Amino acid sequence: MQYQTILYDVASNVATITLNRPEMLNAMSGQMRLDLGHALRRAGDEARALVLTGAGRAFCAGQDLGQRERLSDIDIQRMLIEEYHPLIEALVDCPIPTIAAVNGAAAGAGVSLALACDLVIAAESARFHLAFARIGLVPDAGLSWVLPRAVGLKRALAAALLAEPISAAQAAQWGMVWEVVPDADFSDQVAQRAIALARGPTLAYRLTRTLMRASAGNDLARQLEMEAAAQGEAARSDDHLEGLAAFVEKRSPRFRGR
Repeated sequence: MQYQTILYDVASNVATITLNRPEMLNAMSGQMRLDLGHALRRAGDEARALVLTGAGRAFCAGQDLGQRERLSDIDIQRMLIEEYHPLIEALVDCPIPTIAAVNGAAAGAGVSLALACDLVIAAESARFHLAFARIGLVPDAGLSWVLPRAVGLKRALAAALLAEPISAAQAAQWGMVWEVVPDADFSDQVAQRAIALARGPTLAYRLTRTLMRASAGNDLARQLEMEAAAQGEAARSDDHLEGLAAFVEKRSPRFRGR
């Protein structure tokens, strides 16, 4: 399928989705939301790891506010429910590990997209900006749920109320980001991480992601039940047998993702 606003590529079992409106700092248009939703569903079937990044000097500037004369005509509540929420859910429910490769500025819903991914890798020059309050709006697209859980309530509130840019280094210190990489090494490091995940035990990764996300709403007894069921499923997988064989034979495992 030909996309109008994104680039899609699969290599070495890694699907890379590049938001491709660099002249608009990859701001989200209606067409981009359609393209991205389709590509996310496709990636889960065609690859074993996913990288989401942006073209040019930005990751994603959030909702496209360029046509200001039309903003008053937008039903934002409907747009969030029908267009943004499915994107966030598609990222969270994606059956393969996801990496947000934040190559530059991430603002508004762009921060939501990044934090919906499993790993966030940021270039040193990247910035995160919860700019909603500057236009009289509130955090959306799941950001009010994920950010307090990542950085704590007080930091999340300050970031939203003050609407000040957060540097990559500060984001890493707070727990928003897994690692910060010098800009010159950024692409290579992201590729290395993605290929490592694509070569890993895909089923075990999926079960692990489900367990971690479910823990927020579970008590210990329920979580123990889920762990036992997941471990039983993982223990019956081909990848587990391969992992045991590789351990005994003192070699690197060759996981097949099932």
